[in-house]
Amino acid sequence: MRVVHVANAYTPRSGGIRTTVHALGQGYRAAGHEFVLVVPGPRASDEDLPWGRRITLRGPRVPGSGGYSVLADLGRVRAILDALAPDRLEVSDRLTLRGLGRWASAAGVPSTVIAHERLDGVLRAFLPLGARGAQVAADRHNATTAERFDRIVTTTRFAAQEFARIGVPTDHVPLGVDLDQFQPGSRPTNDIPVLVLCSRLSREKRPDLAVEALRVMLAGGFRARLVVAGSGPLAASMRRRAQGLPVELVGHLADRASIASLLGAADVVLAPGPVETFGLAALEALACGTPVVAASTSAVAELVEGDAGRSARPEAPALAAAVAALLAVPEARRRHAARARAETFPWSRTTDTMLALHGLTGTESPARRPQTRRTAAHPEVSGSSRAMEIS
Repeated sequence: MRVVHVANAYTPRSGGIRTTVHALGQGYRAAGHEFVLVVPGPRASDEDLPWGRRITLRGPRVPGSGGYSVLADLGRVRAILDALAPDRLEVSDRLTLRGLGRWASAAGVPSTVIAHERLDGVLRAFLPLGARGAQVAADRHNATTAERFDRIVTTTRFAAQEFARIGVPTDHVPLGVDLDQFQPGSRPTNDIPVLVLCSRLSREKRPDLAVEALRVMLAGGFRARLVVAGSGPLAASMRRRAQGLPVELVGHLADRASIASLLGAADVVLAPGPVETFGLAALEALACGTPVVAASTSAVAELVEGDAGRSARPEAPALAAAVAALLAVPEARRRHAARARAETFPWSRTTDTMLALHGLTGTESPARRPQTRRTAAHPEVSGSSRAMEIS
């Protein structure tokens, strides 16, 4: 069977969605299915990669987004889907891509939209709507989105809440972590506690809270330093905010091994985003044996059970107190608890659950359609690495 996944918020520097779709593709391929990812980018391309096929369509860059492009013309996307003739459609954007649910319905293709964010939280972060206005707008949008797709997948109870309040059922599919790449290793001996923030530097993630929590700790006589890994529209603001403090901003880390090394060397990883819908970086930290302090209003709070971490209000004093409380737990105990918690989130569970929802359980050879070979590349991927040959 051929599964096509269409996503925005995907770049070489994007984190959660990129990691998720690559893991899904790898799992689907291992089960004998085809996986095709359609994403925006600065130039068109068509590539075969270890986890699947990636078709990049030219899309305009979103101002102030830190490098994201968007699939702005759904007509072009629908033409690609017509050519690919998927057996299942997955969509990772319920804002600009929700019209693809109508395409799937007309084409008789079962469709799934994955809710990667809390829409009400995103609206509050970027628009002056207030809590009530954001909820009303999100409820209206989510209700009409649900009408267009056969299935809505949420990765946490937190993400499912905004659908539950309007009576829309969802399927729960937790994301996972590469337990081999992210695992406890030899750690340096830190002279003072090292805190790490690994996050996109954008408004809804509230990276400023990590710096302000450190400021509170220092003012109270608690010595620590902070390492910030990530890029985004708030990078310059973060540099200004961190002046005079023991804060190191290392920018975006493209190498996964470097990320694992940084997370594993930390004493505590911070996840201050108040509307984080899952928090893959936090899960990767747990896999490295590093406990996490998370915003209690986010889905990451669901991950930090027992001594694997603490949750607190997304306010600097509360986060600082949570860090101090967590560091009071014996190191061996908190690191063991962190790794044990991560081991309950293998990517295999995610892909197996998604395949079951698609009715594609078990390892099987891809089903083939009668051949309708296309010898010319679609205009959007002309000049790419190969012509589109759909069979």
